[in-house]
Amino acid sequence: MKKSLLVVLLLVWPALFLAAQQSFIKSSTLIFPVQEKHVHASSIVSLPNGDLLAVWFYGSGERTSDDVKLMGSRLRKGEKTWAEPFLMADTPGIPDCNPVLFLNAEGKLFLVWIAVQANKWEQSILRFRTSVNYSGSGAPQWNWQDNILLKPDSNFEAEVKKKMKELPESTMGWAGYAPKYDDLIITASADATKRSIGWMTRIKPLLLENGRIVLPLYSDGFNMSLMAISDDHGNSWHPSLPVVGRGPIQPAVVRKKNGNLAALMRDSGDEPTRVHFSESSDNGESWTATVKTDIPNTASVELLVLKDGKWAFVGNDVSDGRYQLSLYLSDDEGKSWKWKTKLENDKPDTAGYSYPGLIQTADGLLHITYSAHFQKDKKSIKYVVVDPEKIIRP
Repeated sequence: MKKSLLVVLLLVWPALFLAAQQSFIKSSTLIFPVQEKHVHASSIVSLPNGDLLAVWFYGSGERTSDDVKLMGSRLRKGEKTWAEPFLMADTPGIPDCNPVLFLNAEGKLFLVWIAVQANKWEQSILRFRTSVNYSGSGAPQWNWQDNILLKPDSNFEAEVKKKMKELPESTMGWAGYAPKYDDLIITASADATKRSIGWMTRIKPLLLENGRIVLPLYSDGFNMSLMAISDDHGNSWHPSLPVVGRGPIQPAVVRKKNGNLAALMRDSGDEPTRVHFSESSDNGESWTATVKTDIPNTASVELLVLKDGKWAFVGNDVSDGRYQLSLYLSDDEGKSWKWKTKLENDKPDTAGYSYPGLIQTADGLLHITYSAHFQKDKKSIKYVVVDPEKIIRP
C-alpha cells in the first residue's frame, strides 16, 4: 500500500507542481490560429470601453518582403475570443513593421510604426495614424495620417562623443589595423542624414502626468536608442539626445519614485549579452551612458510600473535565443527581482517567443502579447493574462 502510494505521488507530483507554478496565468490563447506567414512585434492597448486592441506585422518576411502590412484584432469586453484579424495599415510596395498602439492624455488613439524604405532598417521612416472613433467593431476609423520627422542636431554628435568616453573600455576583438567600433559610431553621428532617419519603434511610450509623451526609438544603424518627445499630445515631436552605449536598443521606459525616468534595453552589442540600463533626470531629454545589468538578454524586453508601485519586466532572459520568455517582479525599482517566473520555457531551436507588449488593466491583471513561432510554418501572436498577486502570494 505504501509502495503504491509512493508511485502515485511520483506520477502526480510533477503535474501538481507545474499547475501550482502556472496558477498565476488566468488565461492563455492564440489571437489567431497558427499559419505560415511571418507575424511579429505585437502591441496591445486597453480602450476606454473595456475592449482590448492588438496589432502586429504580417507578411512573407520582414524588411526584405514588400507585402508586409499591419494587422490587428479586437477582444470585446467580457468575451474570450479575439475577432478575425483586420487591416490596420499598409504602405503599398514597402514593408510596414514594428507597430505601437497607445492613447494620449486626451483619449486619442495612436498607431505608430515604421515603413522600411529601400528594404533597410537604417532607412526606416516613422509613420503614424490617429483615431477618435475606435469603439466599434473591426479596425478603428482613422482620421489622420502623417510621418514623424526628427532632426537631431549637432548636439547628437557631441553627446555620442562624450558618452562613449564614459563607457568601459571596449573588449570587442578588433584587429589592430581595423577601424574601432566607437570611432565608427562617432563618425556616423556627425552625418546629419544618418542621424535623421532610421529611428524605429518597438515598445509603447511613457505618458507623463503633464501629458508629455516619451516614445522610445532605436536605430540599427547606430545600434543605440533615442526618444521622440511630444509636449502637445502628439501633434509635434522633437528628439532627445541619444541613449549612448554599445548595443542598447528597443528601450522600455518607466518613471521612478524620485521623478527620474529609467530605461531597460535589449542588448545588441558585445558579450556578455545583458539588459542595458539608463536613467534620465530631465523627463527624457538626456540619458546616462548605458550600463549592463545582470539580466541575460538576446531578443526583447518590456517594462511597466504596476499600480501598487512594483515593476514588471518581461523578456528573453537567456543568452542564446528566444526559447524562454520570463516575467520578473521587483519591489525596489529593479535593484533586485524577488519574483521570477517563466511564461515560456522550450528547448533551444524548437520554438521562439519574443517582442512582448505589456499593459495592466484597472482590475490589476497584466495583459501580455508576444510573437509565438513554433516552427517555420506555424506562427501566431499569443495573448496571456497574468494575476501578479498570484506570483507574489501563490
